[in-house]
Amino acid sequence: MTERRVPEGRLSRLTRLAAAGARSGAGLLLSKKGESAAIATAEALGTLRGLAAKVGQMASYVDGVVPEQHREAYEAAMGKLRAAAPSSSISEVRALVEEELGAPIDRLFDEWKDVPIASASIGQVHWARVRGEEVAVKVQHPGIARAMASDLQNAGIIEQMAGVMGGRRFDSKGMLAVVRKRFSEELDYGLEAERLRAFKKLHADAPLAHVPAVIDDRSTKRVLTTEFVHGSTFEDACAADAAAREAWARTMWRFVFRSNLVGGMFNADPHPGNYIFQEGGRVTFIDFGCVQPITLENRRHARNMHRAAMDGDEEAFRTGVRALLGTRSGRMEDLMFTYVRGTFRPLFTRPFHITRAFATECVDGFKEMGAAARKLKDAEITPVSPDLFFINRLQFGFYSVLARLDVSVDYAAVEQSFWHELV
Repeated sequence: MTERRVPEGRLSRLTRLAAAGARSGAGLLLSKKGESAAIATAEALGTLRGLAAKVGQMASYVDGVVPEQHREAYEAAMGKLRAAAPSSSISEVRALVEEELGAPIDRLFDEWKDVPIASASIGQVHWARVRGEEVAVKVQHPGIARAMASDLQNAGIIEQMAGVMGGRRFDSKGMLAVVRKRFSEELDYGLEAERLRAFKKLHADAPLAHVPAVIDDRSTKRVLTTEFVHGSTFEDACAADAAAREAWARTMWRFVFRSNLVGGMFNADPHPGNYIFQEGGRVTFIDFGCVQPITLENRRHARNMHRAAMDGDEEAFRTGVRALLGTRSGRMEDLMFTYVRGTFRPLFTRPFHITRAFATECVDGFKEMGAAARKLKDAEITPVSPDLFFINRLQFGFYSVLARLDVSVDYAAVEQSFWHELV
């Protein structure tokens, strides 16, 4: 990995984006310049890290974001960014770890490898050993806090992220506040450790869904140490036989929707690098920096929608959609229902094969809904709860990940396995 300092200042970050040809924030992602634009953008966003890199990573795997004619070029260039963003200076990383944990690295860890095993938008991961056990040490990129603050003040990057996840016609100050809050929270590894424990507790009785244990005395707000997990990468999993891919898809669906419907929370970052695959359908889930809580009321409405879809009850499903989104009869409700009904096809149809074409249809369906909504009068628009904003990031990304596993699964049966827990 190439070592690079994170540009921190707002002007510096905007200048670098402009140099790569980005018109507003990460707008270059939607340009029509092809391969050269993809390479330039990946280079710029990788150096910037922060929210800018997150936009690039999303473009590398969420089907329907990049124009079809340039998807292959963007996916190749952005895939490298997804797999390994540029790393930070080893000396600065060591200094940060020692400052946070209050001791020299050789006293904190039995072994420590300076070369990171992964680097992403907020931090990088180092292999180490504590008390004889292998651990993964996630360390924030030095300077990333100020860089993120700059990005969160940059309307262009926020709007680009909103465009990918939601659609500007439905944006409100409340939604942008939720976006800023969720991404600001990613800088607090102490909060992420709490979330890791919560997800681990929720799925403690699920042998196929594994969440790494936190090493408390080696973790702080900027350093997060967890047990090290061996397994296959997402790319390796996609090349496995169909039986293995189907087993993993079932485990992933159960984890996501049990977390939503039972636990009242979801990990809003379905990045392909956040899964580690093992034999027998076992999947380890990592990176819980971006977690959206689900209110009890919204959880109840969502359960009704899932139950109606599993039963094939169209009328009850529409009632559930109306209750969750707070719509009223009219053109806006029709548009929103058509979109939501399309995204629930994996539960209405048993079994269902999630393909890249289907994942693209979901994204395109949202774009079409937004385009149609722009023609409506303001009085006809139904304001959507800010708490629901990140569902699109989860759904678009998760479907795109499952599409690459390329299998047919009875997802309704998967949900029925935990339905008795819904009270």
